[in-house]
Amino acid sequence: MIDNLSLRQLQIESSLALQILQTADNLSLSKINQKVDHDSTLFYKGVLEEFLQIYQDLPSNTEAGKKIKLIYPK
Repeated sequence: MIDNLSLRQLQIESSLALQILQTADNLSLSKINQKVDHDSTLFYKGVLEEFLQIYQDLPSNTEAGKKIKLIYPK
């Protein structure tokens, strides 16, 4: 599911995921960053993998994700 997303889709979905999970503190972001060696694409995928473990769907497909309005959605 994640591997089929474009870079922009990964960015949007991971932004939604971080907002829904509300775990965007330094410690949780650092934990993901350590796993991906500061590669942004892998970071987005790491965030989404954590999200999928909880919600089993992409953030944009969840009720909470549909309520979030992004400033630059495309």
